[in-house]
Amino acid sequence: MGKTSKDKRDIYYRKAKEEGWRARSAFKLLQIDDKFNILHGVTKAVDLCAAPGSWSQVLTRRLNENYEKLKEAKSDCTLIAPKIIAVDLQAMAPIEGVIQIQGDITNINTAEQIIAYFDNEQADLVVCDGAPDVTGLHDMDIYIQSQLLLSALRITLRILKPKGTFVAKIFRAKDVTLLYSQLKIFFTSVICAKPLSSRNSSFEAFVVCRDFNLPEDFNPDSLDTSISEFSKLKGVNGYIAPFVICGDLSQPDSDTSYPLDFEGQKFEYCKPTQSPINPAYEEAISLLSVINLGKDSASCTLQGSSMTIDDFKSQYKTKKRS
Repeated sequence: MGKTSKDKRDIYYRKAKEEGWRARSAFKLLQIDDKFNILHGVTKAVDLCAAPGSWSQVLTRRLNENYEKLKEAKSDCTLIAPKIIAVDLQAMAPIEGVIQIQGDITNINTAEQIIAYFDNEQADLVVCDGAPDVTGLHDMDIYIQSQLLLSALRITLRILKPKGTFVAKIFRAKDVTLLYSQLKIFFTSVICAKPLSSRNSSFEAFVVCRDFNLPEDFNPDSLDTSISEFSKLKGVNGYIAPFVICGDLSQPDSDTSYPLDFEGQKFEYCKPTQSPINPAYEEAISLLSVINLGKDSASCTLQGSSMTIDDFKSQYKTKKRS
């Protein structure tokens, strides 16, 4: 497989590199904002599960653009410069203008840190593009994603100001109406959005929740997904969120392979904007590199691994034969 193969298969991967985004997911937030204008008037934003940082890049670029436009239009007014906080368990390369918190979104201390960075004020917008490493077992993946979304919602209930907006990734499934119903308790408007940059073959979508209103005396820790008799849910529990496609139909199709010379422009290969920091596959790549170089030592092990080169070679050859 050549290094341009993915550029042919995935137009948004190619465009992300050309435009300086860290991941193709940046276009999803851009298209959601183009449709719903969620970044209008936002001065404090939080990006949960932020790594590698493409959504934080979008927030930085668009909020600063909005700020500069307001400065030109209202030169005699005192305006508040945007503040953006990115939260993730994983390390993330710095982004200018973004405060990073390497922490757990399920920990109340993380919420307290966010509020402290905002000078004891709450956020106008919370976004979350987090997703688990998929297993291929769809029911398991959907369940884990729903728990991740509820974890993001729990911290959002603490850090989002009234009338604020919450955007998060969701996996559509037959019982997704329970999640919609739980979100509808806190937001006047709950919409399921599918950006054009999200592949049709993927069951991911995004909930766009607006007009936040926390019920009086509600405890964020009381959110529950233990209901199993979904077919018996009635009233608000049967809420079906409107489904909206985001993005201009003139934009590229995420499921189509395009020629390298696209839209009259000569193709030039671009490296990824930001390489992963300590990726999970780093150990395997290092071991394969040693094998390909012809180095062979039964006692040679990679730092942090108990597997020898000979052990790895044996497993690798067995997998190739099978």
